Amino acid sequence: MEKEKVNSGSIVDFKVLKRLMKFVKPYNGKFYFLILLTVGLGVLAPLQPLLIQQTLDKYVAFGDYNGMVMMIMILVGLLVLRAIVQYLHTFMSGWLGQYIIRDIRVQLYKHLVRLKLKFFDNTPIGRLVTRTISDVETLADVFSQGLAAMVGDLLQLVFILIVMFVSDWRLALISLSTLPILLISTYIFKEKIKVAFNDVRNAVSNLNSFVQEHITGMSIVQIFGSEKREEEKFKEINREHRRANLKSVLYYSIYFPVAEIISAAGIGLLVWYGAKGVINEAITGITMGKLIAFIMYIQMFFRPIRMIADRFNTLQLGIVSSSRIMKLLDNDEHIPNEGTHEPDHIDGDVSFKNVWFAYKDNEYVLKDISFDVKSGETVALVGATGAGKSSVINLLNRFYDINRGTIEVDGKDIREYELESLRAKLGLVLQDVFLFSDTIGQNINLGNEEIGEKEMLNAADLVGARKFIEKLPGGLDYNVQERGSTLSVGQRQLISFVRAMVYDPKILVLDEATSSVDTETEELIQQAIDKMMKGRTSIVIAHRLSTIQKADKIIVLDKGEIKETGTHDELISKDGYYAQLHKMQYKEII
Repeated sequence: MEKEKVNSGSIVDFKVLKRLMKFVKPYNGKFYFLILLTVGLGVLAPLQPLLIQQTLDKYVAFGDYNGMVMMIMILVGLLVLRAIVQYLHTFMSGWLGQYIIRDIRVQLYKHLVRLKLKFFDNTPIGRLVTRTISDVETLADVFSQGLAAMVGDLLQLVFILIVMFVSDWRLALISLSTLPILLISTYIFKEKIKVAFNDVRNAVSNLNSFVQEHITGMSIVQIFGSEKREEEKFKEINREHRRANLKSVLYYSIYFPVAEIISAAGIGLLVWYGAKGVINEAITGITMGKLIAFIMYIQMFFRPIRMIADRFNTLQLGIVSSSRIMKLLDNDEHIPNEGTHEPDHIDGDVSFKNVWFAYKDNEYVLKDISFDVKSGETVALVGATGAGKSSVINLLNRFYDINRGTIEVDGKDIREYELESLRAKLGLVLQDVFLFSDTIGQNINLGNEEIGEKEMLNAADLVGARKFIEKLPGGLDYNVQERGSTLSVGQRQLISFVRAMVYDPKILVLDEATSSVDTETEELIQQAIDKMMKGRTSIVIAHRLSTIQKADKIIVLDKGEIKETGTHDELISKDGYYAQLHKMQYKEII
């Protein structure tokens, strides 16, 4: 499994921030209110020490009881007001963050479901899960704990500095004498923790990819007895995750005690200098109230600086996550949907004209393929594994776009059809049936409310699936569990038939529909297939040649090229590729 490595982004990546702000636009009113609350917190912070100074110097020092009570009431009012503003600020930043990440996650998912299958062929699913869940969740921290909190901290620092220097520049300088040391240690911490956090994000992404991939392929792991080997691989990835997290824990455990010592040293110097000033108050003008206020100022000043490194890294992690998300959103590997043709009905004529196709560069899996299927005809594609059979139906459904040539439906290039309209006319049944962890009904109509119970049961009747569905507890409301684990292979296949037929497609495509079932189930499924094909253009892929002998035309593919075309009898009489395949299967049966 390829491990992901993503470097930390810049804290001032304005391009990413600008794109993020587009998601804020629908909530501009709330955003501006949050800014107002942030400014309010910055202004209110230095008022408490200032009021305490006034209380001590003007009322307590002169024994003015009534004045002291009045100032205490003002202080209580200030604390209540600050608590209310803090509550609104915390709630609003969290609210804004959650709504924004909801919008981002919805847009990201809408983008993902429209990407080419080629993109999913080359991208680990666990990595995409990390993008849509973990990375988007990190953005919530940017809005609730990073950006707004950091701006609030900076404003608080500015206002405290102004009040300190206006009040007494000497005490201000003494108070801030240890600030350069704190700033240097904060910068070092920020750089170290940035790397550690980025390692954590990479470790999480790799962990998600590994777990998803191996849980999905657990049957292979167990069949080949590789549990121990996979456990060792997982332990190594988990060790990397632990090392990355412990590194960040180490930096935190060093930085915060150091920051406390530096802060305490600043307070010590302030008390030493200020106490001498209080003793000589008449000369220095330093009062007890002013000294106590400055002790509070320095505590309020150093606390945001200690936190600001953490805020920077939260914001930086958000920038990294945003960059990953924007990179995914910028991915244009989607099937162009520029067609406007949306017919209510099609006849079902299909034509491949000189079609070339490669999944990678010029490694063509289909080479100059040309064939026609008339409305109502059944055409079978046969050939060895890798001959290009599945690629043909992938292209017809526009899961991939061709490199050269054209594919036409009713004489019109399929690229001229509106994509959803085209696929609605095609009924596709794959060999590997995928069922969601939901009810049978939801797996048939896939959430399309226009398809009701009547339409689903009629389609089930057509393919012979109604009987077994109605025997299940709840019928269409029966939950099939993850990947349809509570149903047999044959039952899952029949449900896939119902899912295809409920849209009454004019063109039916069957990919290896009977290759993984037993003979008895195959007979049942073959009966369903015969019913489905009546009156429809059908393109069938099958390894078992006995199932396609009645086809109007059989096309034999080999290494992406058409080798033979004809009916079963015609191809047998030619004694070519098809005849050899038929003899080999006949020997297997014997």
